[in-house]
Amino acid sequence: MAQTLIEIDMRIPNALRFAFGLCQRPPPAPGQHDEVANFAAVLLPPRDGASEPMDCDEPVAPGGLRMLFDSSYIRAHDEDAHFGHAEAGVVGVADGVGSYRDRVDASAFARGLMTNAYMEVVTGAPGTHVCPRTLLERAHQATAAAGTAAASTAVIVSLAGRTLKWAYVGDSGFAVFRDGRILRRSRPQQHHFNCPYQLNSKRDGLTVAAAAAVGEVPAREGDIVVVGTDGLFDNVTDDELERIVRMGTALGFSPKHLAEVVAGFAFEAAGCTNRDTPFSVLGRRETGGAFPAGGKRDDITVVVAYIASHYI
Repeated sequence: MAQTLIEIDMRIPNALRFAFGLCQRPPPAPGQHDEVANFAAVLLPPRDGASEPMDCDEPVAPGGLRMLFDSSYIRAHDEDAHFGHAEAGVVGVADGVGSYRDRVDASAFARGLMTNAYMEVVTGAPGTHVCPRTLLERAHQATAAAGTAAASTAVIVSLAGRTLKWAYVGDSGFAVFRDGRILRRSRPQQHHFNCPYQLNSKRDGLTVAAAAAVGEVPAREGDIVVVGTDGLFDNVTDDELERIVRMGTALGFSPKHLAEVVAGFAFEAAGCTNRDTPFSVLGRRETGGAFPAGGKRDDITVVVAYIASHYI
């Protein structure tokens, strides 16, 4: 685990460290500091409306699309799970609810959901578009029917032809980027602060049909989808994600490299005590101000999917 963190840390570029005030490793050579600073400045978003979701009113170009994805996972409690299927164009993540940790395996329901979702995909008819809501519902039913302990949040995103579709329950979520800006972004479902909606095996528990947030948006070649558990979204703001994605695009990162950089940045932010994060801002709002700055240590799962032409 320590070696994995070191490798991820070394892949975070100095321009990104400069943009966010992180320590540069290794330090830039003489004369390179200005070059790093200038490159970082180019990637800073405009001040006005930088993180407002974009409108989706441009025509969709003809031709087929495919999803190229990879992932990064940094463990704290080892209660996250994820899956992906390239041919079906679908990815998903789940986060076992930590409050079960003292009684049962808190990862069990998350892993059951993702395993059952994957099995539904691989046993389905080839070439059939995946409906995330239906897939999540079937995965939940199978996991609950097995009497699996604990509970989990979950999100599934699919590329159906030229349309991105999603379904999620709780605070695992996603963001769709176009030209370095957020096009669509999930919003966490919570009963109250730090208590997300969750799926479990209880007869009176939430169902996907009743609780899932669903939606879709036309996709375009070059779009980037970042899917993650709350270990990502509790520690990284939309503005920061936009800058990381824009920098990764400019540097030609692969999905794997970008996933590692996003996860690595979330990990560093989680351990920082002198800066605000989405978690600390929301906590202060919910408690009337009696909440410390800093991030939230947690498992961090990041899946990055590039939307590309079928012909590359």
